Amino acid sequence: MDQLTDLKAILHSKRANIYYLEMCRVMQKDGRVVYLSEDKKDNRYWNLPIANTTCLLLGTGTSVTQAAMRMLSQAGVLVGFCGGGATPLFMGAEIEWLTPQSEYRPTEYVQRWLSFWFDEAKRLEAAKALQKERLAFILRVWRKDRDFRMEGFEAEAIEKMVDGFSKKIDQAPNTGKLLQLEADLTKRLYKFAAKQTGMSGFTRERNNADPANDFLDHGNYLAYGMAATTLWALGIPHAFALMHGKTRRGALVFDIADLIKDAIVLPQAFISAKEGVEDQTFRTQCLQRFVEHGALSFLFDQVEAIAQRFGVRP
Repeated sequence: MDQLTDLKAILHSKRANIYYLEMCRVMQKDGRVVYLSEDKKDNRYWNLPIANTTCLLLGTGTSVTQAAMRMLSQAGVLVGFCGGGATPLFMGAEIEWLTPQSEYRPTEYVQRWLSFWFDEAKRLEAAKALQKERLAFILRVWRKDRDFRMEGFEAEAIEKMVDGFSKKIDQAPNTGKLLQLEADLTKRLYKFAAKQTGMSGFTRERNNADPANDFLDHGNYLAYGMAATTLWALGIPHAFALMHGKTRRGALVFDIADLIKDAIVLPQAFISAKEGVEDQTFRTQCLQRFVEHGALSFLFDQVEAIAQRFGVRP
């Protein structure tokens, strides 16, 4: 087995790691990808297990060598440049993804996706199916996660609300209405989360300095990394969105990331803000939840299911 095959031995849907790095240099050393953390007294190298990594987020004060990028590409790792704390840069700049080049990604999924995407009615039905899976995943995670339940994030408390939105989704006449329903549900979930964690008066504002908003931004970008990895591995371009604006960069990434954001990122962000933890602790807790609830496998399963349910292979 050659080195290229070794680096891709672990399927993307089963990989465990997302890394966010800042104030360091990513390089190749002795056939491995490492990052150098410079200290006043000494320099330390830390290994990155790229074969088990989905994406690498490079924050403030980072650089990466060409040799390291070559190995990351061979392992199928997406690299994203972002601001501090894995959130966007100032002026609202979106994250920039560097996707590995490969002519051997699957063609089946993009062919099926495009076979229905130009049909507005089918695209709307696919978007509805995705939103209903999002609701089901929220209930599934909140029923199972012991830590969430201890903080009051119980599926039983929102079942009636979720059921009502599920029926409204079925009746939505167009994508605009579906986006409105999505926004309304998220606002109600924010209100619920704020109540459970004693943060009454919470207002969602991106790039805000308060911990809950900061953690929401941070966690959402971890979810975007997983969504981008899913779409890249299946060979579906980010432009072919189901709900979000088709002219926005990464629009389909936002659609897919929405499947897991409210179920995992939202409650974890409010709980971590209540506990007053550091960014790194929140990130670790969030990634642990992704692994525990099989979030990445869930994203792969849902994208594959949409392609197979609504599309036909030419």
